[in-house]
Amino acid sequence: MTSSVPKSEPTATAPSPKWVQPTLLLAPAGIWLLLLLVVPTLLIFELSLVPNINPGGIVNPSGLDNYLRIVQPERLNVIWRSLLFAVGTTVLTLASGFPVAYYLALIAPQRWRNLLLLGFVLPLWTSSLLRSYAWITILRPTGVLNTFLSSLGLPTLDLLNRAPAVLIGMTYSLLPYMVLILYASLEKLDRRLLEASADLGATPQQTFWKVTVPQSLPGIAAGTLLVFINGLGDFINPELLGGTSSMTAARLIYNQFLGTTQNWGLGSALSMMLIMVVSLAIALLIKYGDNHAKSI
Repeated sequence: MTSSVPKSEPTATAPSPKWVQPTLLLAPAGIWLLLLLVVPTLLIFELSLVPNINPGGIVNPSGLDNYLRIVQPERLNVIWRSLLFAVGTTVLTLASGFPVAYYLALIAPQRWRNLLLLGFVLPLWTSSLLRSYAWITILRPTGVLNTFLSSLGLPTLDLLNRAPAVLIGMTYSLLPYMVLILYASLEKLDRRLLEASADLGATPQQTFWKVTVPQSLPGIAAGTLLVFINGLGDFINPELLGGTSSMTAARLIYNQFLGTTQNWGLGSALSMMLIMVVSLAIALLIKYGDNHAKSI
C-alpha cells in the first residue's frame, strides 16, 4: 500500500521594489560621476578652507579666509573682467549666430544645408591653441588686418594684447556652439505659425519678434548658457590675445596652482566660486527654460 505525498506548491517570489532596476541601470554612470565630479569637488572645497597651503602642506581646514581674500579689490576686478568677457562673448555670438542659424534652418536650400553646417563645425576640429595663434597673426601690428587697412589708406588698429582681441578670439571659438544649438531649435519651428502670421497681416519684423523668437527661446537659453560657461572658464584666448592687462579668473586660478606664488587654498576658493556661478546659471536655465517650454 503506497501513500501519496502531497506536492508542495511553488512559493511565489516577492517582486523587487521599483527602484532596484533603475538604480542598477544608473549605477555605472553614477559611480563615474561620483569619482570624477563629486569627490574632486569636495576635495577642492576642503582645500579652499585651508589658508596659504602649498604642495605637500598639511590639509587642516580652519575657516573662510580664502573666500574673504577673493573680495579684495584687485581680485574683484579680475572676476568682474571675467564676467564681462563672458557676457560680451555671449552677446556677440548670439547677435552674429542667430542670423546664420536662421538662414541655415529656414532659408538655405536643403541640398546645401549639411555642407554649410559642416563649414561651421570644421573650426572645432582644430586646436584652440592654433586658432588663437592664427588670430595673433591677423591682429598683430604688422599682421594681415593692418596690412590690408594700410593698402586701402586707412589707419591701422592696435587690437592685440587688448580686450577687443580677447572678445574677437572668444567669439570666434564659441560661435559654432551657438550656431549649432540655435539651428537645432529653429529647425523645429512650426512654420504654419509663420504662414498664419503672414496671412493675418503681420510684417516680417512682427513675425520674427512675436512668433520666431518666442518659439526659439529654449535654444537661445541653452546656447547662451553654453557660451557663457565656456567663456567664463576660457584660458587660452585671454592668455594669448589679452596680454598682462587682461587677467581673468581662469588665469588667476592657474597662477595659484602652477605659478611662482602657489597658494592652493586661494586657487580652490576661486574654483569653488566659478563652480557656484555656473551652477546658479544652470539652475536658472532649468527653472525658467522648462517653464517657458511648457508654456509654448
